[in-house]
This record gives sequence, C-alpha cells and structure tokens, in this order.
Amino acid sequence: MSMLYVLIPLAVMLLAVAVWALLWAIKSGQFDDLESHGWSVVLDDDQKPPPVIDDELSDAGDEEK
Repeated sequence: MSMLYVLIPLAVMLLAVAVWALLWAIKSGQFDDLESHGWSVVLDDDQKPPPVIDDELSDAGDEEK
C-alpha cells in the first residue's frame, strides 16, 4: 500500500511531462506539414546524375577482361 504513495504521484508527473511535450510540439509547428517530407523523396528527380568520363568507361572495360 505504501508503494502507491510513490507510484501515483510519479505517474501524474510523467503524464504532465507528456502533455507538456505534446503542447510544445504543437506550438513549435512540428505537426504543421506532415505530407511534404514524404513526397519529397518521391518527387526528387530534379538532380541529374554526374556525367561519365570516357576514362572511367575504358577502365571498367579493362577490369572485366
């Protein structure tokens, strides 16, 4: 029974910290835009691959022989 005197206030403090963290995240804008970061991976085709130099191609062909 005496352990309840410790566990109940500890649980209430943990709940208070969780509510504070949720409110802080909402106020700081963590939940404002949930879609753009997911789509940025799919739509990230604006960068072109670097050009291949002829020397690299000839070196790659020599290694296969």
